[in-house]
Amino acid sequence: MENQLVELCLQAASVSRDSIEKWRRQRRTLERLPSQLADSLLRRLISRRILFPSLLELFKHSVEELDLRGESSVDAEWIAYIGAFRYLRSLNLSDCRRLTTSALWPIAGLESLRELDLSRCSKVTDAGIRHLLTITTLEKLCISETGVSANGVMLLSSLRNLSVLDLGGLPVTDLALSSLQVLTKLQYLDLWGSKITDKGAAFLQMFPKLSFLNLAWTNVTKLPNLSSLECLNMSNCTINTLLEGDINKAPLTKLIVSGATFGDEFEAFHYIETTFLTFLDVSNSSLHRFYFLSHLNSLEHLDLSRSMIGDDSLELIACIGVNLKYLNLSHTRVSSAGVKTLTGHVPNLEFLSVSHTSVDDVAISYMSMMPSVKVIDLSSTNIKGVIHQVGPESDPVLSLSALQSLQHLGRLNLVDTQVTEAALYPLENFQELRELSIKSVSLTDISFNYTSSMPKLTNLRIHDGVLTNSGLNSYKPPLTLRMMDLRGCWLLTEDAILSFCKTHPHIEVRHELVHIYPSKQIVSNSASSSRSTLKASQAKQKQEVSVLPCFLDQRLKYSREELLALQYSSVSRAPPHDRDVVLSNTQSD
Repeated sequence: MENQLVELCLQAASVSRDSIEKWRRQRRTLERLPSQLADSLLRRLISRRILFPSLLELFKHSVEELDLRGESSVDAEWIAYIGAFRYLRSLNLSDCRRLTTSALWPIAGLESLRELDLSRCSKVTDAGIRHLLTITTLEKLCISETGVSANGVMLLSSLRNLSVLDLGGLPVTDLALSSLQVLTKLQYLDLWGSKITDKGAAFLQMFPKLSFLNLAWTNVTKLPNLSSLECLNMSNCTINTLLEGDINKAPLTKLIVSGATFGDEFEAFHYIETTFLTFLDVSNSSLHRFYFLSHLNSLEHLDLSRSMIGDDSLELIACIGVNLKYLNLSHTRVSSAGVKTLTGHVPNLEFLSVSHTSVDDVAISYMSMMPSVKVIDLSSTNIKGVIHQVGPESDPVLSLSALQSLQHLGRLNLVDTQVTEAALYPLENFQELRELSIKSVSLTDISFNYTSSMPKLTNLRIHDGVLTNSGLNSYKPPLTLRMMDLRGCWLLTEDAILSFCKTHPHIEVRHELVHIYPSKQIVSNSASSSRSTLKASQAKQKQEVSVLPCFLDQRLKYSREELLALQYSSVSRAPPHDRDVVLSNTQSD
């Protein structure tokens, strides 16, 4: 009851500018507001965009965390007020594009500040770093993609309490990195896109507590052993050896080498301690042989997308599949035969993607024997939803029915497959499905019927379907549905979508014409004023295209452009009172 009362008070205090004016006069009450409540109230004001600089003064004795990321209005005036926050521990100013070096001067007086994020504030330069040097309490500093140079990075050596340092996208040199050796408390270091070379990488051994390191997009090819390292990112690097050394091997749990080019594959992975590795991303890399996978018995997350792996290498995954929870094989040479290899060897697999592969309906029966699967991505495959049996009297089998045995299946992606509408019939019995994505020009209003009986469906995406206004208005969505994405369903009109949303105000609807949020905020995407004028003149006249269950949709004979030309040319030539008749005749031709 107490939490509900607090929630109601916070809502009332942040509902509008008028409500702010009522309580802002109670200055002494606000100064005594507990920090947790003050932080929550401030976040609400920011999210509703009713916070202005002078209002910040009321929170200077209570707020401990302030997140202004992406606020385009933040400038020197804002920082001047923030500089008076006596108990501020965390300040996030990332993506505040108007923030300049001179504006940072008031921050120098924040004696309690522990965390500061200035990422992507491009106008912050070396002079701005000098303003920060007086804040010796800083433990976390993020200045990625700012205007700071290598000389500015060298100034950071005086901040001896830093444990997290993000220098991503800055021109950090080997010399600049060597100057930071005094930061012995450093645990997290991000150097992506820097000018670090193999010579500079040797200095990384001087950080005894370093557990996270990002060297993506650098010229480092040989990384020495770092005895405390747990997470390493060397994406888009040319790699010869990783963590070379035989004593006190790094307890590496997460390795990301997406887009990397490997010299000697054996040497590259030879020194890695495989006992602790649970996360591996080698997507889009140059790897051709995957023998090293057979030693990764603790692996839970494996991303092989856009790699050269094929069916012959999936036996290696089957050998270490007992702990595997995530497997991405999209954009690979894997076929249904490869999926069969995994059957019975991945009892804990929860995520499986074979998107953009040659996998067909046969693979679905193998997937049905993966009992823990929650997410299946079959987009852009050869799935048709039907398996034709051998024999003149054999009836075709709807392949998707095999997935009904998966008790945990919550997300299914069938975008850009060859699945016909009739093949979607088994979806009616998917009791646990929460997200469904389909994209096909053959989908009609019947698609809605299949989803009505899904008791837990929250997100529905039907793209490029021939859905009609009458079909949308007669649709009875599950009570749990919260989002419908109908982009590409070009026969739907804005009026029909608005009518549906009026009946179901809790559902967010996305379409090229309009985007309607549950809060009833409407964003119109009408292409032209002439089209809007046309719709306004027809506001009192319903233009519904009805499709009977047994009716063969003649619109499929035409391309999208041809149908648009027929529809709008007929409307423009006809008198207002005859437009419905013209449309009806056009569609029946």
